[in-house]
Amino acid sequence: MNISIIVAVSENGVIGKDNRLLWHLSGDLKRFKALTTGHTIVMGRNTFLSIGKALPNRRNVVLSHSMKTGDVENVEVFDSVETFVQSIQQDDEVFVIGGGQIYRQFLPLASKVYLTRVHVTMDGDTTFPELSSSEWQEIAMEKMSSDEKNDYDYDFIDYYRKKN
Repeated sequence: MNISIIVAVSENGVIGKDNRLLWHLSGDLKRFKALTTGHTIVMGRNTFLSIGKALPNRRNVVLSHSMKTGDVENVEVFDSVETFVQSIQQDDEVFVIGGGQIYRQFLPLASKVYLTRVHVTMDGDTTFPELSSSEWQEIAMEKMSSDEKNDYDYDFIDYYRKKN
């Protein structure tokens, strides 16, 4: 089982403000859907509330102390990273989709990071940690340009955790 993180990050490490994304990138949303469909996605309560519903064709998992499984249709709730990890079945890849606290808790367990680097500096209240070159190796990068469906230039960058 591989735990992967999927995240869009501004030049200054910001990923959101007031529980919402700060940009619209149609290309990033299409990549997110293509990568996560058919897999488990795990998120914090605030990220789930900002989405507002379970995403189709995925196992939706929310980490929360205040929500319970059954509160929302098609959503499983766990109270800790540990209890969730113990529940992982045969899914070949689990995607962590946010927010900031959840990313920090899963980063030590992750083997891949699918990062969208958004070429803008933003003011926000949620950040993603800088990936250390001693732990992570860039294995792919694709440059994308802004257009009528994408607010800013951005890059898709895939990282694998280096073997010790």
